[in-house]
Amino acid sequence: MKNISLLGAIAGDVIGSEYEFRATKRYNFKLLSKYMSYTDDSIMTVAVADWLIRGRKANNDFSTELLINTMRKWGNRYPTPMGAYGGMFSNWLFSNDPQPYNSFGNGSAMRVSACGIAFNSLEETLAMAERSAIVTHNHPEGIKGAQATAATIFLARNGKSKDEIRDYISTTFGYNLNRTCDEIRPDYSFEGSCQETVPQSIIAFLDSKDYEDAIRLTVSLGGDADTMGAITGAIAIAFYKEMPDEIYNFVTNLLPNDMKRVIENFSEMIA
Repeated sequence: MKNISLLGAIAGDVIGSEYEFRATKRYNFKLLSKYMSYTDDSIMTVAVADWLIRGRKANNDFSTELLINTMRKWGNRYPTPMGAYGGMFSNWLFSNDPQPYNSFGNGSAMRVSACGIAFNSLEETLAMAERSAIVTHNHPEGIKGAQATAATIFLARNGKSKDEIRDYISTTFGYNLNRTCDEIRPDYSFEGSCQETVPQSIIAFLDSKDYEDAIRLTVSLGGDADTMGAITGAIAIAFYKEMPDEIYNFVTNLLPNDMKRVIENFSEMIA
């Protein structure tokens, strides 16, 4: 089995990267191109996974202090990703005294996928998603976006149907998941908040028939394509459990060796 657990989010980020600031409403956009790369979404996805690996080795000590140190380590190692870090997050990343800044931006949701993969109960998944968010995104909507994303991943990987996932997320988090991508697309544009990207990203998964279809749907909404690709991609890989070889090979060839080592180590940890 290929190490695809984290690559669902990372491949979605890479494919969306070209369209973050050059939005498309076309479903049949060019899927892979030389202009694509991993962005801050992938770097922080890897950072959260690395936190969980390090915490597991330290007798399940998943402290926020360890998370902060791990995120800052990766951010300082990769200070200028494609598309850059968000302004407030960049200040946090390079601050001498990093403190949460009450954000409800979608950064909390784009990096949370490892929390949806690593734990055996929904309760622990929700608790760890909240912990992964609050070091920066301690606004209730920022926490909710991370928890909803992680919960959807957890339910998807544990064999729940799309109807069961829709019902749980709608009831628990209050997101309206009764629209379709075709209904969203005409009036949707770039939006950086959890409340206006997480539901749309989940809907793209719910509307999809496989991994590639999910990524094409979420990017074609014309929003924050790399982050929505990361969110939708993480859910889709948990549900469908495979991606096309051409996507897998393209993305893994782009990644630095240190990121690939974390992906490998994380896959071994959850095996």
